[in-house]
Amino acid sequence: MIFEGQSLTCQMLDDGIANVCFDNKNESVNKFDKQTLNELKTITEALKANKDVKGAIVTSGKGVFIVGADITEFQGLFANPREELLQWTAEANQIFTDFQDLPFPTVAAVNGFALGGGMEMILCCDLRVASTDAQVGLPETKLGLIPGFGGTTRLPRVIGSDNAIEWIATAKPSKPDAALKVGAIDAVCEADQLQAVTLQMVKDAINGSLDWQQRREQKKAPLKLNKLEATMAFTTAKGMVGAKAGKNYPAPMEAIRVIEEGAGLNQAEALKIEHDGFVNMAKTSQASAMIQIFLNDQLLKKKAKIAGKAASKTIKQAGVLGAGIMGGGIAYQSSVKGVPAVMKDIKQDALDLGMGEAMKILGKGMKIGKVSAEKMAKTISNIKPTLNYDDIKPVDIVVEAVVENPKVKDAVLCEAEQLIADDAILTSNTSTISIDLLAKNLKRPENFCGMHFFNPVHKMPLVEVIRGEKSSDETVAAVVAYASAIGKSPIVVKDCPGFFVNRVLFPYFRGFSQLLQEGADFRQVDKVMEKFGWPMGPSYLLDVVGIDTAVHCVGVMAEGFPDRMSALDKDPIEQLYKQDKYGQKSGSGFYVYSKDKKGRPQKDVDDSVFDIIGKPGKEFSNEEIVERLMIPMIFEVARCFEEGIIETPAEADMGLIYGLGFPPFRGGALKYADEVGIETLVKQAEKYKHLGEAYTAPEGVAAMAKDGKTFYSA
Repeated sequence: MIFEGQSLTCQMLDDGIANVCFDNKNESVNKFDKQTLNELKTITEALKANKDVKGAIVTSGKGVFIVGADITEFQGLFANPREELLQWTAEANQIFTDFQDLPFPTVAAVNGFALGGGMEMILCCDLRVASTDAQVGLPETKLGLIPGFGGTTRLPRVIGSDNAIEWIATAKPSKPDAALKVGAIDAVCEADQLQAVTLQMVKDAINGSLDWQQRREQKKAPLKLNKLEATMAFTTAKGMVGAKAGKNYPAPMEAIRVIEEGAGLNQAEALKIEHDGFVNMAKTSQASAMIQIFLNDQLLKKKAKIAGKAASKTIKQAGVLGAGIMGGGIAYQSSVKGVPAVMKDIKQDALDLGMGEAMKILGKGMKIGKVSAEKMAKTISNIKPTLNYDDIKPVDIVVEAVVENPKVKDAVLCEAEQLIADDAILTSNTSTISIDLLAKNLKRPENFCGMHFFNPVHKMPLVEVIRGEKSSDETVAAVVAYASAIGKSPIVVKDCPGFFVNRVLFPYFRGFSQLLQEGADFRQVDKVMEKFGWPMGPSYLLDVVGIDTAVHCVGVMAEGFPDRMSALDKDPIEQLYKQDKYGQKSGSGFYVYSKDKKGRPQKDVDDSVFDIIGKPGKEFSNEEIVERLMIPMIFEVARCFEEGIIETPAEADMGLIYGLGFPPFRGGALKYADEVGIETLVKQAEKYKHLGEAYTAPEGVAAMAKDGKTFYSA
């Protein structure tokens, strides 16, 4: 044994071949952390000094190769001063360069994922073999970063600048055949042949059958592009990537800059540019936010996994009560993820609409090549549309998705409870009606909770699992596990008016209505909030949600929180509702909707809308618009956290990102509050106290401002 550590081992095999094996003893997967980097440095020094070594293979003792860097460890590192971070990056990179420069051939054996630092490790090897189950790639731009262990320098020299820019900018992993085609991988084999093929390749390199030196020199040299080729390649890439990434996501463009500026330099000089670019991105608010999103998402997955283990009931078949668009979407989502669904309604045309929704989603998938005919047939056959109530008897879970009316829901839930097994779970897909209210007439309220899907079901990741006063832990765990099994990200919230997502959305809408009452132009407000990062401004969002739905919710919220969300006199939203302008569903709301020549929906403004909502008559700064909409939302999110409606800042922020499309580069409402500064936020709110209680900082937020705390450190 040459070396044995916590993360790596190195031992001699036959024929002078060393096996460098990544096998973290304390983790289920391999990651690059400081410990691993230090052990790699030690092994590299030992191999360089060992005259008996003729070649080396790099392997993994886990089911995957290396999933990337340990972002939890590096997140703290990024807070260091720039010069300190730059020095650390250069030192870490030297470890990879020293391994690359070992005086004998090296071959990587890639099983499972080799992502981020894992990909950068195999790029340091002269040759690469991948098993058929492998995936390789550099996903750093998803975290607002660029590859920092040599990826933006070595990858273009291995697969060409165009391919490298595509890999890095899209952040998508590649399967072995695609990687082989561009030269990122040199051979592909079955998993059980990986060790043998890798050993043969290193032997061929040792005896001269494979020219490993030439490959190594190519990685050290400037890119083989003349001036015209380089200009064309990078100009085209900037145009395409810039249009897609936009100003709010700078990492892909920074990666192109680094590749372009390093193109005419040798590896050593190009790496200096990479170090600088990596630190540039590591110090951005976008990287901080997107890393936090990654960690928050990991927390959601961990909680779903724990719920799966805690659930005493496995969901093998689902029942959906109420078809139509929403019911059809839920039935589709369950079926496509392998849980057959019975879809029950009292009207055949509703069942036809529900099945049509599933067919439409699958048809679009087939058109773009994501869904096979076999998968379409299987998904449809796993949905059973029925008018017969008895068909729901054998299901393990019922998702009630009928009209948003407490009396109708109560009747449907009570009827369903009598038919299903005593241990079957009953849920309501309600967006506003109290779970405790719906549980009052149930015989087994402990088996009941809310399960709020968002529309369109197949696209929106979030499911709110609403715990009623009598909902059992087992029921909540089973529903969380089911939501996760059908491809959703569940968050558990306590019952209250609007639950979590709608409760925090309506202070935002109310702030918008107040702006309009003071003479703001809804078109300007939409543009400002879209520039802030929302996928659509508040008036467009209201049109999409439905003005009638919004008015109903306003009533619920006003009753639940009269001090902060009381109904406004002559609310512009209500004025539209009174004129039967419900938004997209009726063809007009704030905007009017039509289709262009290609049949695509488009929105325009009809000036007659101002006769209903009032004419614009006052200019507002962009800053004031953002503050007046965001402050009441942030404060309401904070109240939900303080009241225990939602358990953690992570779940609160993911609820907004996955449920409302909150700008990911801002990390969620609480992460954004941390970035602005809690003290600054409280001072901003002081300016708007005359607008009502929604702009008064909750006690907990005021205390945080005084003590200099943040949501993610408190």
